[in-house]
Amino acid sequence: MTQQTPQPPAEPAPTRPPTIGELIARISENVSALVKGEIDLAKAKGRRMVATMGVGAGLLGAAGLVALYGLGFLLGAASEALALVLPLWAAKLIVALVLFLVAAVAAYLGKRKLDAARADVPTPDKNLKEDVAMLKAAASSGLQKGAEQ
Repeated sequence: MTQQTPQPPAEPAPTRPPTIGELIARISENVSALVKGEIDLAKAKGRRMVATMGVGAGLLGAAGLVALYGLGFLLGAASEALALVLPLWAAKLIVALVLFLVAAVAAYLGKRKLDAARADVPTPDKNLKEDVAMLKAAASSGLQKGAEQ
């Protein structure tokens, strides 16, 4: 068997400052990695949020269903209370008319809210065009300043 003698560590090559092209390439890689990391983080947060919201929505749905049954019993009790002084058909008719009145008011208010929301529709294409124009103006003014120097 032959023994290998330990070799002294190689001297590091003299370092030279990176060129502008190398610096721009590093910046591009770092920005790309940063954007990818942010996207992955947003995806993870989105998955967690969706899972939590799913459970919350299910519980709200169950609560709404139970409340609807409770409302039915409450309306039945109101009909029976009115039936003590009126015929049963008249009592149920009065309760139904009150319910239709409440539904009509809610529908009117809901339509007004929807119309107000429709008037405030975002226009991302307009905003993007403004951003592009601003970037072009900034780039051209930077090129002009660079040419002056």
